[in-house]
Amino acid sequence: MPNIYDYAYDLEKAIRNSDEYKSLREAFEKVMNDSGSKKMFENFRNFQTELQIKQMQGEQITEEQVKDAQKRYEVIQQHPAISHLLAMEERMNVVMADVSQIVSKPLDEVYRELEEK
Repeated sequence: MPNIYDYAYDLEKAIRNSDEYKSLREAFEKVMNDSGSKKMFENFRNFQTELQIKQMQGEQITEEQVKDAQKRYEVIQQHPAISHLLAMEERMNVVMADVSQIVSKPLDEVYRELEEK
């Protein structure tokens, strides 16, 4: 019987060779190679991360912070390279969610069977 980790490494290679990953990588490099785009993108990501950390620590996000986040998102959406990068991130996230759902199927079946008994 093959080692499950071998399959996991094969999956990693398949992801790296996927069109979705390649498109994401290209979009990321385009943004990172332009200093203005890079700074704008990093500022947005840092703000997003700060809000996520606050939420994970149980802190309430204020309405002002939500509005600020929305405003920042609207601004970066106007930047073609960053907007494209965000679209490629979303596309890759869909792929990863689908893969996660597929590999979780055996566990889901076990627990579903348990609930049926």
